[in-house]
Amino acid sequence: MKTAFEILLTLITLAVGFAIWAIGVEPGIVTYPEHTIHIKNWPQNLSGYTIALLSDIHAGSPHITREKLLAIVAQTNARKPDLILLAGDYVIQNVVGGTRMPSKDIATLLSGLKAPQGVYGVLGNHDWWDGEAHMVDEFNGVGIPMLEDQSRLITKDGSSFWLTGFSDYYEGPHDVKKALSVVTTGKPVIALTHTPDIFPELPDGISLLLAGHTHGGQVYVPFFGRPVIPSKYGQRYAKGLVREGEKQIFVTSGIGTSLFPIRFMTPPEVCFLHILPE
Repeated sequence: MKTAFEILLTLITLAVGFAIWAIGVEPGIVTYPEHTIHIKNWPQNLSGYTIALLSDIHAGSPHITREKLLAIVAQTNARKPDLILLAGDYVIQNVVGGTRMPSKDIATLLSGLKAPQGVYGVLGNHDWWDGEAHMVDEFNGVGIPMLEDQSRLITKDGSSFWLTGFSDYYEGPHDVKKALSVVTTGKPVIALTHTPDIFPELPDGISLLLAGHTHGGQVYVPFFGRPVIPSKYGQRYAKGLVREGEKQIFVTSGIGTSLFPIRFMTPPEVCFLHILPE
């Protein structure tokens, strides 16, 4: 039978091991998971259309250096997605151990992303706090349009779908009517936003909403779940694919960290979504 000292020593060892992994290792291991998502009325000749989704880069947070961001850009391009979407929070406002990186530098680094159907983004809450006008100008200036309550028609091989961007639910206008004002019926709509909390308020015509913001809680505890989720819906849209009625939402846990530079069983990720007809 273990003595009290042995039990204490075991607990201390486990705590130190957890800290080393969760602070020093896992936040720096960027993963590139692949997901298959079925969409109603998706064109048959676009079956397998691939979208790369990056969110919550928080450049300058621990582990997300210029060199790491360049590596992420290279790894994303190497997988040859048809379309690349950025779901906001490019900058950091407050993270322990972080070094603030100018937003213009971040935009320049991300301008290396290349895809046949383009690279588009929206702003996150941290970006709005940094200044919406200059962020939009900087990203537009390097060829990455920020779809703040706007829509674009994306066409490939004679088929097309609408790409709609909704501004951040809490910081932006998130004017759904304005964003969808040019959207015509009969074509699928893939929407992009930062905070998933807008999802229940969207019309059923949205085939798929892509979002970030939650970081997947940054920490997942087996049998207990994710202790902290920055969403009024708690665990409901914490991470991954959720279907409710005719609508679907996919939430990525993102790349960087916020507040505390910690991740546990929620590694950084760039998601590759393969779209198939339902």
